[in-house]
Amino acid sequence: MLLSNVEILPGYTIEKHLGLVQGSTVRAKHFGRDMMAGLKNMIGGELKGYTELLNESREEALKRMTEQAKAVGANAVINVRFSTANIAAGASEILAYGTAVVVRVGV
Repeated sequence: MLLSNVEILPGYTIEKHLGLVQGSTVRAKHFGRDMMAGLKNMIGGELKGYTELLNESREEALKRMTEQAKAVGANAVINVRFSTANIAAGASEILAYGTAVVVRVGV
């Protein structure tokens, strides 16, 4: 599955647009990560626990978006974007979305 954050794929021709596809995940903070984040806020530095959580969340959202694209017959997703939203205290959603397309090699 080809993924692109722009509207085209150089070297490929878009044969068919299949519409919007998306994947999301909602994750809650972990108590241990919150404690470490509180300490880091006082002394400064990267919040590695949260960085890992965000990376895992983005990967899961992309995986779900890709699965949805495959289900509608796409072999690529163009104009891929991410969005985040707070769902509840301590829980956030990460959404990956884009346009599912069928592409072929060549112009």
